[in-house]
Amino acid sequence: MRMRKKTWARPELAECAYFTDAPEPFRGAWAERFGEKRPLWLDLGCGKCVFLAELARRNPESNILGVDISYDILGVGRRNIEAIAPNPKNVQLVFFNIEKLAEIIAPEDRVQRIYINFCNPWPKKKHHKRRLTYPRQLEMYKTLLAEDGEIWFKTDNDELFEESLEYFEAAGYEIFALTRDLHAENDPENIESEHEIMFTREGIRTKALKARPKRTGV
Repeated sequence: MRMRKKTWARPELAECAYFTDAPEPFRGAWAERFGEKRPLWLDLGCGKCVFLAELARRNPESNILGVDISYDILGVGRRNIEAIAPNPKNVQLVFFNIEKLAEIIAPEDRVQRIYINFCNPWPKKKHHKRRLTYPRQLEMYKTLLAEDGEIWFKTDNDELFEESLEYFEAAGYEIFALTRDLHAENDPENIESEHEIMFTREGIRTKALKARPKRTGV
């Protein structure tokens, strides 16, 4: 369902100290943008930022960069952040196309963790290449991850999850944690996104995995 237009979103974001829609100059220098060098975590498709805000609140020792391509959604996200973690020092919101992520994140930024939560499953086969877990995307993420970097992925969609398992293998990742019913495991590190809350209420199980690039020459 398409979000109703938020006429207030862009003006509020323009006044937000931790938002930018011109992130290219910060490539390779995100620590300076945050104001302090900390482990860098990315929330791709951060949406309404319920997950991101709680992640930032729990982890003040990490810099959290949220990326989305909707001003309206990011506007709602900013309001949620202010409600959950007001005036955060470890959050940056970015309006940008995730498919071109390497244009704003450099290898020297050393991303420690990438979160992909309930992304668009793009069910039609001709659109599979747009999935955030498609092999070409995973290959691109590898160039940005630190040596010990990880990807944490969650979805409600069975087909996307099962095919993503193949994608991670094809792209040279090691899956070190996997579940097809995340809430049954009571993972203390799990933070629910707005979609996760909604799907759980509907009785839809959350599928999840954690992966890292396979080490070569070990």
